[in-house]
Amino acid sequence: MKWDKILKLLGIILVTAVVAVAAVKPLIPGVQWLPFTNLIKQGLDLKGGVHVVLEAMDTPEAPVTADRVKQAMAIIENRVDAFGVAEPVVQMEGSRRIIVELAGIDDPDEAVNNLIKTAYLEFKTEDGTTVLTGRQLKDAAASINPQTDQAEVNLEFEPDGAKIFAEVTAQNVGKQLAIVLDGNVIQAPAIREPIPNGRAQISPYESLDEAQNIAILLRSGSLPVKLEVMEKRTVGPTLGADSLDKSIKAGVAGLIAILIFMIVYYRVPGLVAGMCLSIYALLMLIASAALEVTMTLPGVAGFLLSLGMAVDANIIIYERLKEEIKSGKTLRSAIDAGFKRGFVAILDSNVTTLIAAAVLYYFGTGPIKGFALTLSIGILLSMFTAITMTRWILHLVAASNLARSNKLYGA
Repeated sequence: MKWDKILKLLGIILVTAVVAVAAVKPLIPGVQWLPFTNLIKQGLDLKGGVHVVLEAMDTPEAPVTADRVKQAMAIIENRVDAFGVAEPVVQMEGSRRIIVELAGIDDPDEAVNNLIKTAYLEFKTEDGTTVLTGRQLKDAAASINPQTDQAEVNLEFEPDGAKIFAEVTAQNVGKQLAIVLDGNVIQAPAIREPIPNGRAQISPYESLDEAQNIAILLRSGSLPVKLEVMEKRTVGPTLGADSLDKSIKAGVAGLIAILIFMIVYYRVPGLVAGMCLSIYALLMLIASAALEVTMTLPGVAGFLLSLGMAVDANIIIYERLKEEIKSGKTLRSAIDAGFKRGFVAILDSNVTTLIAAAVLYYFGTGPIKGFALTLSIGILLSMFTAITMTRWILHLVAASNLARSNKLYGA
C-alpha cells in the first residue's frame, strides 16, 4: 500500500515538472508556448489595434435623439462584423458617445473612416438595378402579426418612394427584392403581390428581437446621424507583443519567488503548494481557452492576483497545520484539522472577492470586465487546487512515510 502511494506521488511530481518546464518556455528564445494557448484570444492591448470614441453631433437635418444613436450603433456593429476581427467591442458611453475597439487591425485610419461614413440603403431587383434608396424610406417598425402570430417588419415609404415601389412590385411579382445596406445584402424577401399604397410587410422572423434588429438597420439607412471622432488611440502589434512578453516574464519571476519562499519556510507543504500552483496555472490557461476569454493586460493582472490569493489560501492552511502538529496531533489528523479550520477563512475571503468581481463585471466595461472575469475564474480554480488537490497530495505524502518529521512541515 505504501508503494502505491509513493508511485502516485512520483506521478504527480512528474506531471508537475512537465508543467513547470512548459511554463518557462516563453523565457527561452525560439521556443513556443504550449499549443492550446494559441486558442486564447488576445485583446487590443496585447494584439494591437485601434480604440476610437465617436460622438453623435446635431445637424439641421437630423438632430441627435436616443433612437438615432441606437441606429448609428447598429450600423457600426454591422460594419465591425465585416472586418472579421476577434472579440470587437462596440458599446455606448453616455447618451451620445460610442466606443469601438478593434484588435488586429492593420490600417486603423481606414477602419475608422469605414465606421463613420454615411450609411447607404438600397433596394435592388434580381438583375441588380437599384430602384429605391434609404432616402425614400419613411419608417420601418417591428411587430407581431395578430393573424399569424409571427414577427414581421412593416415598411412605409415616402410619397415618391411609394409610387416607385408600387411599379416595382407590380412588375416583379414572385421575384426577390434585395435590401442592401453599405453594399451588403441584409435580406431578400420575395414579392408576393403588387403593393400600391407604399406599405409593405416582411415576414416571417424567428423572434420579435430579430425583426427589431432588421428594422433598426433599415431605419438607419434613412436616418443617419453625424458621427465625429473625439478620440483615436492606436496600439501597434509590436507594443502589444512587448507588453505580453513582459507580463509573462513578470508572472513567471513572481511565481518562482513565491515557490522558493514556500519551500524554504514550509518545507514539504511548501513543495506541495508549488506543485499545485503549477497545475493551477495550467488549469487557468485551459479554462481561458475553453471559455473563449479575451485576454488583456487587466485580465493578466486578474490572473496574477488570483494566483496570489491561491498562495494566501495555502499559507492559512499551513499555519493551521503547524498549530495542530505542535498541539501533539498525528500528521494525518493535523492535516485534516488544519484544512477544516482554515476552510472558513478561505471561503470568506474568496466569496467577498467574488462579489466584488461580480460588481466590477456588471458595472464595468471592456478591460474592467476582462479583469473581473479572469479574477473570478482564478479564484474558483484556486479554491479547488488549494483545498482539494493540496489536501489529497499531503495525505499521499503522509501515507507514503517519506516525510514523517515535524520539522519537514515547518513545525
